[in-house]
Amino acid sequence: QVQLVESGGGLVQAGDSLRLSCTTSTRTFSNYAMGWFRQAPGKEREFVATITWSGGSTYYAESVKGRFAISKNNAKNTVYLQMNSLKPEDTAVYYCAAARFGGRRTSDYDYWGRGTQVTVSS
Repeated sequence: QVQLVESGGGLVQAGDSLRLSCTTSTRTFSNYAMGWFRQAPGKEREFVATITWSGGSTYYAESVKGRFAISKNNAKNTVYLQMNSLKPEDTAVYYCAAARFGGRRTSDYDYWGRGTQVTVSS
């Protein structure tokens, strides 16, 4: 079982930046691809970004490409999501997830955190 805990959410203004963190105590963190997803009220959970187990490759949703950056520190068992130039439409609960192989679908992931709220005011 892999337990994931997100942190770093908050209320910011449009154009601001935030960095989300997701930590786990599992000793096998380095074996997992990690992803970030988000869910706005009344909408389905959507893919934001993913990173391979080694951290060598990253993939992004078109809506965040060029503004968000995912990174992984296997020594600290932590994955990050740096969010720049935030927009009101980025408002959502952000979830991190772990998978053996990664992907863009929620069904690709085996373990999920409880989420952290990000609210961007205009």
